Amino acid sequence: MKWTSLSIVMLGLLAGCGKSAPPSPPPPEVFTVGVKAQSVPLQRQFVGRVSAYQSANVVARVSGVLLNRPYREGSKVKAGQVLFQIDPTFYKAQLANAQAVLAEDQATLVNANATAERARKLLPVGSVSQQTVDNAEAAARSAAAKVKADEASVVSARVNLDYTNVVAPIDGIAGQQQLTAGALVGNGTSDGGANGTLLTTIEQIDQIYANFTISAADLIALRQAQANGNVALAGQGKAKVNITLPDGSPYASDGTLDFAGVLVNATTGAVNMRALLKNPDHMLLPGMFVTLSVDLGQQSGAFLVPQKAVQRDTAGAYVFTVGADGVVKRKNVDAQNSIGNNWVVTNGLADGDQIIVSGLQRARDGAPVKASPWKPEADAKPADAH
Repeated sequence: MKWTSLSIVMLGLLAGCGKSAPPSPPPPEVFTVGVKAQSVPLQRQFVGRVSAYQSANVVARVSGVLLNRPYREGSKVKAGQVLFQIDPTFYKAQLANAQAVLAEDQATLVNANATAERARKLLPVGSVSQQTVDNAEAAARSAAAKVKADEASVVSARVNLDYTNVVAPIDGIAGQQQLTAGALVGNGTSDGGANGTLLTTIEQIDQIYANFTISAADLIALRQAQANGNVALAGQGKAKVNITLPDGSPYASDGTLDFAGVLVNATTGAVNMRALLKNPDHMLLPGMFVTLSVDLGQQSGAFLVPQKAVQRDTAGAYVFTVGADGVVKRKNVDAQNSIGNNWVVTNGLADGDQIIVSGLQRARDGAPVKASPWKPEADAKPADAH
């Protein structure tokens, strides 16, 4: 009986030794893309404000009562077109008076010249003295000078009369009138203020400016990178500018960097910049805020990494790479700017690095994985649900 029980126990032990441990799970599958250093556009995004290509205040240059407004508010006007009319009665009278004084002094000049001529002829025969001749010639010169002054007065009076027709100084779109017919306007020397009475403004917006600023620190960094050969900056008039409208839609026409300041604002620590864009449909209006994407040049030695591959934590941006041994490795990177759906990585990667793009939630630093090539179209499928 004892031998029978011992046999049963031994058989049980032998049966237990025959069982093997369960196999370890296969490494998780991830999808990677290889990267290579290249030259990419050096793009920066800014918030800017639109301003007119040209803007002019239309002011009264003589005093008087405003009679009418021949133009239609908000319409296109041409340089020299009459926009307002000021009562010309007083200035017509001034012109007529100046012309009358001129005519009188011209007659005096004719008489003075004749007197001087007679005196010069009588001097040789002793009928007049040299003093008489000198006085006659002086009177003729004074009369000539008076005529010139009168001619200037006539020109001035005619200019003032012309100013009663207030014309557009530039081509553009005339704004809303500031005063209506019957209002008293000034010329800037009495009740009109230093610049005269403002009647309206004209904005030229077939071309338009977008003004923005870049911090002095960023500008210095760019120029240092250029000095080191890492960046080739585009010059003024060559840098390409794209506009995004306030509703998020792209603006149809590209522009160029038109102006780059050389002074740093002491308050903001920024440098003024300006882009010039065509605006034939008047989609961009003065005062509008827009987003500008400025192509400042070329960035060499950069890597384009799909945006979903770059992760961030308190230490900064990083990616997971897969080495030749199939082991995941974390790499900290500098990724401050983007182009399309890619981050521009300027530091932390090397040619040939295999970046994990899909399956990131299954990747662990130092753990093995099974890497397969990543295809962008695969993102439409639930690849991470494997």
